[in-house]
Amino acid sequence: MANVRTPRAAWVEAALGALSSGGPEAVRVEALAASLGVSKGGFYWHFDGRQALLDEALDAWEKGAVGDVIARIEGQHGDPLAKLQQLFELAPSADFEAELAVRDWARRDSAVAARVRQVDNRRMDYLRSLFSQLGLDSEEAEARSLLAFSLFIGSYFIAAEHRGRSRREVLQAAIDRLLAVG
Repeated sequence: MANVRTPRAAWVEAALGALSSGGPEAVRVEALAASLGVSKGGFYWHFDGRQALLDEALDAWEKGAVGDVIARIEGQHGDPLAKLQQLFELAPSADFEAELAVRDWARRDSAVAARVRQVDNRRMDYLRSLFSQLGLDSEEAEARSLLAFSLFIGSYFIAAEHRGRSRREVLQAAIDRLLAVG
């Protein structure tokens, strides 16, 4: 039987899962190896140490949270309004557990905080670009970008009921108001 190594991506995915469920403290080589059903020796084939895996997990989070999303939106033809609508359609598929875990980690680690700021700046820059392309002045584009980003991040954490309306209905009404131009 051939010796098959656990792919690097599997280690990174397992690290993101551990990070999401228990924070950076939960990203332990032994625990990850057990969850993958392998020995920890294979870990060192791919990574110099735990910090290298944590760095790569942050890279994967950033790629999934920003890079892949923008590439997907830009890969489709459409006007800026259609692109903004597609962003909101994609929002429920975001990995909010990882988002929350990284943001929590950033409260205790200045390097991670810098990374979150970088990701948030990329998100805001993209939103500003789309809102500006709608013909909004810079002040209006900035305000709507912040509202859109706040809606994206914040709506996941709000547990309030909506007086006879579904969460989806209320979110759609908020999105419609946010994207109304003209």
